[in-house]
Amino acid sequence: MPNITLKDVAARAGVHPSTASRALDPDRGSLVREETVRRVRAAAEELGYQGDAVASGLRRGRTNTLGVVVADLGNPFIAPVVRGIENHLEGRGLMALIAETRDDHARMDRVLNNLAARRVDAVIVTGARDGDERVLRRAQQRIPIVLAVRHLPGSGIPAITHDDQRGGRLAAEHLLEHGHVRIAQLCGPSDVSNFRERASGFRGRLKEFGIEAIEVDDTAERPVLAEGHRLMELLLAQHGEPPTAVFAHNDLMAFGALEALGNQGRTCPKDVAVIGYNDTPMTAFTNPPITTVRLPGYELGRMAADTAVMLMEDHAQAVTTLSLPPVLVPRHSTLGWRRAQ
Repeated sequence: MPNITLKDVAARAGVHPSTASRALDPDRGSLVREETVRRVRAAAEELGYQGDAVASGLRRGRTNTLGVVVADLGNPFIAPVVRGIENHLEGRGLMALIAETRDDHARMDRVLNNLAARRVDAVIVTGARDGDERVLRRAQQRIPIVLAVRHLPGSGIPAITHDDQRGGRLAAEHLLEHGHVRIAQLCGPSDVSNFRERASGFRGRLKEFGIEAIEVDDTAERPVLAEGHRLMELLLAQHGEPPTAVFAHNDLMAFGALEALGNQGRTCPKDVAVIGYNDTPMTAFTNPPITTVRLPGYELGRMAADTAVMLMEDHAQAVTTLSLPPVLVPRHSTLGWRRAQ
């Protein structure tokens, strides 16, 4: 198949190549008569012309690409976040380049350097941890950075997050309303602000009712199923009388807690009620379906992409941190628990 060029399109439409170029450019199409734009675009479609997006972007000092940095591609929660980002970018003619850090600081540094070398127009980081601020600030000197899901309080880096303090309080309130007094939590990584806020909100709400949260002397290294299993086993080993309810700091950790309970002959919710966080898709289909705190991943991703595009267009624009409200989603893992008479 011959390589169709802009000159071929211009010849088919009967216009000068520069006119064809403007007609096919969404940002400059208004400079050309509407009838001419229709004629040029029809010619391009008939010929199967594909414009050079890279060359077009570079003429404006852009590559029309954004980096999206995630901590763990295996975490099902991240899929709707990335979909929200990608769908918003696609409608603007932009492309996402996705990279994974696996919650490793050195890998975060390498990923940001690689994205900068590819001249992305902005980067959305969903996997920031304490200790990443230095490399993020260095990258921010070259390209706009937006934090999503996880944030770095006091960093001044724009962030679209979730009200995790309130989310932890909602989890505590739900368990209190159902009559629990021996209540534990399995804490996520202590160097991620979101998990610290969930823990703080949960503890604080229980204390208001004179209840001390039961915890083990350890936190998850990463918020994954295996760590939820490990912490649940520690909890059962360290406390003679098991709690009647457990708040796991995300759904994957809640799945691990269920597995550990089952291995020791305990059932949920009859023996121990379990609540997770994020409302990942499978929480409604596990046995039992898991009560969780919904984090609106798609909407969060869309808002992060919108913020990144605004910063691309005006680097000096002031963008503050936005925090989305949590919603508790009650299911059988807590609703099926009955207090012993």
